[in-house]
Amino acid sequence: MGAPQAIAFLHDTIWHDKIFNGGWISAAGGKHAIIEPATGHTLGSSGKADAADVARAALAARAAQPAWAATDYKARALIFRKAAALLEQHHAELVGWIARETGGIMPKAELELREAAAHLHEAAAMLTQPQGQLLASQQDQLSIARRRPHGVVGVISPFNFPLILSLRSIAPALAVGNAVLHKPDLQTPVSGGVIIARIFEMAGLPPGVLHVLPGGADAGEALCLDPNVAMISFTGSTAIGRRVAELAGKTLKKVALELGGKNSLIILDDADPDIAAANVAWGAYLHQGQICMASGRILLQRGIAAAVTERLLQKAKHLQVGDPMSGSVALGPLINARQVRRIHAIVHDSVAAGATLLAGGSYDQQFYQPTVLADVKPGMRCFEEELFGPVASITVFDSDADAIALASQTDGCLALGVISPSLSRAMHIVNRVPCGHAHVNDQTVLAEAHAPFGGSGSSGNGGRHGGPADWDEFSQWQWLTIKSEAPRYPF
Repeated sequence: MGAPQAIAFLHDTIWHDKIFNGGWISAAGGKHAIIEPATGHTLGSSGKADAADVARAALAARAAQPAWAATDYKARALIFRKAAALLEQHHAELVGWIARETGGIMPKAELELREAAAHLHEAAAMLTQPQGQLLASQQDQLSIARRRPHGVVGVISPFNFPLILSLRSIAPALAVGNAVLHKPDLQTPVSGGVIIARIFEMAGLPPGVLHVLPGGADAGEALCLDPNVAMISFTGSTAIGRRVAELAGKTLKKVALELGGKNSLIILDDADPDIAAANVAWGAYLHQGQICMASGRILLQRGIAAAVTERLLQKAKHLQVGDPMSGSVALGPLINARQVRRIHAIVHDSVAAGATLLAGGSYDQQFYQPTVLADVKPGMRCFEEELFGPVASITVFDSDADAIALASQTDGCLALGVISPSLSRAMHIVNRVPCGHAHVNDQTVLAEAHAPFGGSGSSGNGGRHGGPADWDEFSQWQWLTIKSEAPRYPF
């Protein structure tokens, strides 16, 4: 099955076998076939950047950045608003690409487009926000702390929500005056790269300011090591995040890491079982669990555990799995066969260690059935490891203190959810579990363009994306003093 041929915006003659430097060029690294995970069909072929492509792009971006940073703020803001309008204008074409390439259902693809547009509008809004502070001074001078761009920012994004998780770094980095080198995941080079290149190309972004370089590990390593790149913004696994930080440290780059982790959804015994089960299913199964914020640990207080588990089982057994383009399924495929094998091993190693398989635990091709594991204990793989698959892993606890201890038993937590009508109980728990963001009376899969987003511990290095955090990440402070005339020093 070929790529969508609806007129022009993503027509294959524009981008096939190409990378982007402000125009579309062949890659020294060759080309890469794009495979639809639901069918195994080839959707098209992107360019594949190698280390030489990255080096050339970094030089070009560094040369283009000063003029971009000096561009009038109104002109820059207009580009972001035009880019957002292009996403909306070409919604019908783009939503199909996102669904097919990521394996997500159509509502998930529509969500990506809406939130991507929100990030672009937030970037436009940054340009009229205060960009510094007037400091106290003991002398007859102005003393100012102001924000300045880093120069060239490298962005490395994953396959699961490729449009959002790319634009949330690219848009603010560009807004504050940086040039950007972007390496989307090779599994989703259109959703995470080509779409972004096209909207900025059509919106009038100057050539050389944005480079889109789908590539493998060699391209990523080259990006982290290149001396012309001042910062890396990485979203992905903790293991690769550590490697990114190690490589970037060789040239003292700033690094913003948003990584995986073990997120807990805590259901207290005074919660409504129906509402609780709906939150568990959404947090564990949305986009096949392939979300960094997925509810990886379901912690149920003993008094409500049986009722919630019973309701969750009914949901797991009736959620349809299949090709997302059919429009009649709740879950699509996992991104690749390797991930299927990994999930299956975690589930059945946990069963061998004493967990009880209540539903699922099987697959057909890349379609994994919604799975429920009960009697999960610390030490089991499903308790310790990030799943990134449609598995609800249930651990029963007795006291609120037990819930705090279980949820805190991790090196890194991105998100925490606590469901209870007692806000005092919920806040007591939230205030004692280290996490990047916390939600009372909601599950863990939440993000908004204007809200700071990031993890704690091995889920990140303290960096954040979104809202006021974008200025923190994508610019640096400069101290500026201004005197009416130079002083006469005694030397």
